[in-house]
Amino acid sequence: MTGVTRTPTHLTQGGTTDAGIGASTLRPDGTLKVTGEFAYSSDLWHEDMLWGFTLRSTVAHAEIVSIDTSEALAQSGVYAVLTYDDLPTDVKNYGLEIQDTPVLAHGKVRHHGEPVALVAADHPETARRAAAKIRIEYAELPLVTDEASALAEDAPLVHEHRDDHHFGHVPHPNIVHRQPIVRGDAEAAARRADVIVTGEYVFGMQDQAFLGPESGLAVPGEDGGVDLYVATQWLHSDLRQIAPVLGLPEDKVRMTLSGVGGAFGGREDLSMQIHACLLALRTGKPVKIVYNRFESFFGHVHRHPAKLRYEHGATKDGKLTHLKCRIVLDGGAYASASPAVVGNAASLSVGPYVVEDVDIEAIALYSNNPPCGAMRGFGAVQACFAYEAQMDKLAKKLGMDPVEFRQLNAMEQGTRLPTGQEVDSPAPVAELLRRVKAMPLPPEHQWVTTEGADVRALPGGLSNTTHGEDVVRGIGYAVGIKNVGFSEGFDDYSTARVRMEVVGGEPVATVHTAMAEVGQGGVTVHAQIARTELGVEQVTIHPADTQVGSAGSTSASRQTYVTGGAVKNTCEHVREKVLELGRRKFGTHHPAWATAELVLEGGKVVTDGGEVLADLVDVLEGAAVDLELEWRHRPTEAFDLRTGQGNGHVQYSFAAHRAVVEVDTGLGLVKVIELACAQDVGKALNPLSVVGQIQGGTTQGLGVAVMEEIIVDPKTAKVRNPSFTDYLIPTILDTPTIPVDVLELADEHAPYGLRGIGEAPTLSSTPAVLAAIRNATGLELNRTPVRPEHLTGT
Repeated sequence: MTGVTRTPTHLTQGGTTDAGIGASTLRPDGTLKVTGEFAYSSDLWHEDMLWGFTLRSTVAHAEIVSIDTSEALAQSGVYAVLTYDDLPTDVKNYGLEIQDTPVLAHGKVRHHGEPVALVAADHPETARRAAAKIRIEYAELPLVTDEASALAEDAPLVHEHRDDHHFGHVPHPNIVHRQPIVRGDAEAAARRADVIVTGEYVFGMQDQAFLGPESGLAVPGEDGGVDLYVATQWLHSDLRQIAPVLGLPEDKVRMTLSGVGGAFGGREDLSMQIHACLLALRTGKPVKIVYNRFESFFGHVHRHPAKLRYEHGATKDGKLTHLKCRIVLDGGAYASASPAVVGNAASLSVGPYVVEDVDIEAIALYSNNPPCGAMRGFGAVQACFAYEAQMDKLAKKLGMDPVEFRQLNAMEQGTRLPTGQEVDSPAPVAELLRRVKAMPLPPEHQWVTTEGADVRALPGGLSNTTHGEDVVRGIGYAVGIKNVGFSEGFDDYSTARVRMEVVGGEPVATVHTAMAEVGQGGVTVHAQIARTELGVEQVTIHPADTQVGSAGSTSASRQTYVTGGAVKNTCEHVREKVLELGRRKFGTHHPAWATAELVLEGGKVVTDGGEVLADLVDVLEGAAVDLELEWRHRPTEAFDLRTGQGNGHVQYSFAAHRAVVEVDTGLGLVKVIELACAQDVGKALNPLSVVGQIQGGTTQGLGVAVMEEIIVDPKTAKVRNPSFTDYLIPTILDTPTIPVDVLELADEHAPYGLRGIGEAPTLSSTPAVLAAIRNATGLELNRTPVRPEHLTGT
């Protein structure tokens, strides 16, 4: 392994045990990142490495007539060119749940940008130029681009020979998965309603837009295996998919997490992992692959675009009577996480409200559009956009305040969801709305200064398009519900290895998990947990790799709950082992060793009354305690395929937003002035990180409200804007003030009472912004993102 940069290195965070849970300890990688010293996966280097490049399809749906690689192979500096025919085993597909994604296209391509061939060369530009010399002849096929073309009787089948376990219960082969939820009698309830509102909503395709592109380094091993250093969200899931394609046992595919520059769901699927390994094993040399931004847009899945039709009814006093809805998600060419996204969209489609009678259907389509899968919010985002628009429509029709209407119908602990599951932990929906409404509003005409208008605070900003004329303020509210953790019967567990020993004359705990640190701050929290449970100052976080058991994915707001729970559980068992050592060594010296409740605190063994019995250095002298244990949360169950009934989720999280916007009605420009949030977090293990996660999720919700959308040409199914020049994300100039009110109502079923927090603020921020724009303009606005032409009618 000489010459390989292993990143990140061991992260050791000193301090006192006051830096345990509940403290805003700083991230050990924070300073390195803001100073540009942190090593990301794109910084990996080996002195004799080659560079890999992926050639992608230029059309969205076509038969591959022929591939000619001769010119590419003849180019100086090229070591290998691989196509489907060069794959080493009969396993040629992969996938998170359904193995329908080809490693390299064979016979046909199903979307624009699908990988077709690989090149390894001694320089990245040489690899690119060689790939450009590969000649591919395509015979284009009819496209499937929307619901109508996907479900027509004579629709082309995106996958002709399906045999996955969802296929038996879908009404059309171009439907990946279907989940109905039926409870009560929605038709009868509709007849009792005094008012009924309907709406059809469109949610655009959002990109995760992480700043660190897909990248990694594969190094062939002397034993015929391979070492892969990569930025990912789930090491063991990658391993499960990679090893069969390579024809290797899993223990010969050794994976180490490298520095990850953001993820948000986009690294849950494979990108360059198998490609780099194939090239390394073929050439016998290390191979590095780094996507540029154009490639990155094609190298990962996106958020599902959706069309949603909703009908709600209410009595004249404001109580909801029923919900009928149909949600159609476009999953693109391959399944990815679509089945689970469908389950989330269906089960959370009612929102955080009490509705007894529902008729819900959610489906995901196969199409020739770009593949879609996991992204922060995971199906609940699209639903929240629709049901919150419906709440505003109902409130307006009833002449009620929109916040009070929501509070009147808000769920609480003990509410049964449309799936029949009881919410068995705090659900402070009404309280969150009260808190966010009570926050002070930003001043009117905040752009006015003694020297004139500050255009930075106006719609259009520094483009100087207005000095306040035609600018109207709007205020909007929204609240959402998001599940935490993997659902529907998935065996959601994590593993933690904890070692406690004396190093340099003081007790040190080492925590080793396979958790992917993608920016969420898990390495900080794990150290805090170890300090709290083991009473030590020094905690070392071992690099994440596959030499320890799976930690599951860094997604679904689950890592602090599940891997944090695993670290807590293992630390507790280590603590007991340490106390057993102490009892054997010193038990005869003091009766409290046998009679008192003992804790580890400040590097000592202490009774619950505060009496010191021994130093941990003395207890651990000449010994080490080392345990690796799995930990699981409560089991869930699959939703019934006919009725949708079932205890599908382990926990729920809630957030509410108030948006304040200024709209230039003449030009259709929007400036979001403030996005206030109130969120229940159960227990803030690191309050600073909690606020950062809430503000980050809020900003991503802002992005899809007013600017972010991958544009796919409906005639060609080609992506029109695969760059940060044309795909816009919020910058610091677009991001408003985000005041946060953190509520801590413990969930007794979760470690420390915590609640997963990362996704909930992404839900309600988008509809709050849309509600504020509607409030300012009086327009209905049933799609996202809102563009100037939607406001001006041009």
